[in-house]
Amino acid sequence: MQSDPVATEQMSIAMAGHVDHGKSTVIGRLLAETGSFPDGKIEQVRAMCQRNARPFEYAFLLDALKDEQAQGITIDTARCFFKTAKRNYILIDAPGHIEFLKNMITGAARAEAILLVIDAAEGIRENSTRHGYMVSMLGIRQVAILVNKMDSMGYDVGRFEAIKAEYSAFLAKINLEPLAFIPISGREGANLTTRSAAMPWYQGPTVLEQIDAFKKPEPPVAMPFRFPVQGVYKFTEQNDDRRIFAGTVDTGSVAVGDEVVFLPSGKHSRVASIERFNAPADPVARAGEALGFCLHTQIYVKPGELLVKAAEIQPSVSTRLRANLFWMGKAPMIKHKTYKLKLGAARSAVTLVNVVNVLDASELTSVRNKQQIDRHDVAECVLECPKPIAFDLERDLATTGRFVIVDDYEIAGAGIVLEALRGQDSVLKDHFLERERHWESSEVSADRRAGEYRHRAKFVLLTGRTEDGSADKAQALAKALELRLFWLHFKAYYLGARNVALGLDAHFDEGGYSGDSRIRRLGELARILTDSGQIFIASIPDLDVYDIQTLELLNKPNEILVVNVGGTPIENYSAAFTVPAEASVDGGVNAVGMLLRQKDVILEYSI
Repeated sequence: MQSDPVATEQMSIAMAGHVDHGKSTVIGRLLAETGSFPDGKIEQVRAMCQRNARPFEYAFLLDALKDEQAQGITIDTARCFFKTAKRNYILIDAPGHIEFLKNMITGAARAEAILLVIDAAEGIRENSTRHGYMVSMLGIRQVAILVNKMDSMGYDVGRFEAIKAEYSAFLAKINLEPLAFIPISGREGANLTTRSAAMPWYQGPTVLEQIDAFKKPEPPVAMPFRFPVQGVYKFTEQNDDRRIFAGTVDTGSVAVGDEVVFLPSGKHSRVASIERFNAPADPVARAGEALGFCLHTQIYVKPGELLVKAAEIQPSVSTRLRANLFWMGKAPMIKHKTYKLKLGAARSAVTLVNVVNVLDASELTSVRNKQQIDRHDVAECVLECPKPIAFDLERDLATTGRFVIVDDYEIAGAGIVLEALRGQDSVLKDHFLERERHWESSEVSADRRAGEYRHRAKFVLLTGRTEDGSADKAQALAKALELRLFWLHFKAYYLGARNVALGLDAHFDEGGYSGDSRIRRLGELARILTDSGQIFIASIPDLDVYDIQTLELLNKPNEILVVNVGGTPIENYSAAFTVPAEASVDGGVNAVGMLLRQKDVILEYSI
């Protein structure tokens, strides 16, 4: 392997192209001409070809690397390495458009530039257009087109110009302007590292010159601070009262003393300390570091929130987003089905609301008014989550603007966020209106039931925080309240969160993200039980304002009485009553009973 000057800068470049358009040959020849193979490797492969009476192909060099990897030698065949005087390069081989897109969006292979290979003889094929659309969709603007196998066409300038004109017209329709079209021959090495005498009509850069001409994107540390919260840890031993918010800094930097805000909850605080494991103390956290933060204010947030600096540009927060989505699932993506969305550390249920249009990348045809997204479709669509999530538009900040969709425990879709949609109707509201429009009312009125039962229907919802023990107290209080009402001959029924999980949810496999669907089922059950005139009591831990708003909507036209247990208030929501953490269960039951009388739920008897 030849020696090169030391290069400190590193860049990742992806290679893509239709099957048999010579991508592997181009990679093999490029690595050979930059001296990137181990000493003797090329000669070894040539000798093997001679023994087997086969013509030598530069693509065989990649096969040889695969064989070495199988024997335990640490060479990554999906990622080849070479260097120039300017940079160190990682060349990412994209074996197919599905794997390419999945790896790009999930971060397995984050390319900064793309080389697209097209066969001069075959011309533009399905994957040529599909890969082009994928590159546009991912927001990668540094693209060079390599028109390969020019030797098979006699280095004909007319053929090169025809492909350039046709593919340029296609790319223009998807807002992609390549930096260069380069006529090459991977087999002959024409215009790879040196200019070819066979194509004097071409005056542009060689492939290697174009690679060195690619510009490095802005370093992640210079971007706005984004820290997806992966976990929240609280310690109790040895008087350690730290609450650590753990994760990896995606972009930007933050220092001790900086004001930060969690989104979508909107909770503010300041960084008190930066916690690293077995590392020197440093008052600044930077992009790429896995660490934790302690804050001046002890606040409660769940994993999945996005921590940002208050003084910097803020991400979007919304329940609805417009996105470009590439669907890879075996079954089509359909409306009214719940999927799982992963965006940064956020995990949420998600529903397809609308398919704006679908592009057939192989034929460049656009289909509107489609009701589903079929396998390998590229769609512009509207997605909705039951609760707001925080994200950036992909064009502004790629790391927090890309997402995947999971169906049946497999990645079925991958996409980028185009726009946050606000002030829109929701799937839940549409469902509620449709349900009420067709609700079959009983012949027994609510007033007649109230007169017979001596109370009005009500959904009494108790909640508390798990981490401080308030959730357990809320459960005990809810059970005691049911028992007290039963002794007084009122129609009361208690339902615990575990009953919902093991009962109503027993036959619904939600893949580990069932919380939102569980809330919806509880709301539907509450509507039925309150319609029957009962006092329905439930104890659900760690509810937030969006959970309660969902339950309030689904329980209409009846009302909910929310009782918060413990010292932690419900963010952005005023509970009807708060039971102090120090109150006894009997004291809490007495207080809730008085509240029921004050609210005219109990008509003629005081608990």
